[in-house]
Amino acid sequence: MRAARSLLCIALFPLFAGCQLLDAPRQSASHAGQMRMQGELTATDGKLVFQPCQEQRRYIVNDTGGTSVLQQAATLADDSGKLFADVRGRIVSSAAAGTDSQLDVEQLYRLEPSGNTCADADFKRLTLRAAGHGPEWALKASGKGLVLDREGRPPLAVPYVEERLGDGRFNLGTEANGQKVELWVTPARCVDSVSGSVQHMSAELRVNGQVQRGCAYFGGARDD
Repeated sequence: MRAARSLLCIALFPLFAGCQLLDAPRQSASHAGQMRMQGELTATDGKLVFQPCQEQRRYIVNDTGGTSVLQQAATLADDSGKLFADVRGRIVSSAAAGTDSQLDVEQLYRLEPSGNTCADADFKRLTLRAAGHGPEWALKASGKGLVLDREGRPPLAVPYVEERLGDGRFNLGTEANGQKVELWVTPARCVDSVSGSVQHMSAELRVNGQVQRGCAYFGGARDD
């Protein structure tokens, strides 16, 4: 509990920290100079720091994008005080020798209890992942199509078409194998009702008119 309380105290200060650089596609103009990273967030010496996945580097992070990541980390932290985070930001090198550099965080994609997320072999090839509960469902989209898994049903792998709707909203749609599948995605903070993880988009799955809701985030193959 002490580590979790440390995160709560540190959330009062404008600090955060950063992680793993992806082999992502070209950056859009709005992301010039920024990198998408993943890593483990911990409270260390009165600061929040990220250690990159499978790296020794550390960054002290400043929430320049108003993501509220510090407050959200304090709420989500477990007894170990460790979290996994997926962020986009800009590295600011330290002028002092032996001092950690800073990561100015502009976007938070997801924040969740620490686990084996760094070892997610699918992440870099996916453009989107969405999931929900009651009953359980999960959708993975890539350049090759989408795969929908639903509780009590066999996986459905089909091609899809994306339609952008403005204001960052879009949908993925397909009519194949006698089923109409649509995933409507909105850029809005979403909290998973089971794991408590925070993701940067909400999702609504519609299959033959049946609606289920959940959360979503962009995979490593999408530079949004």
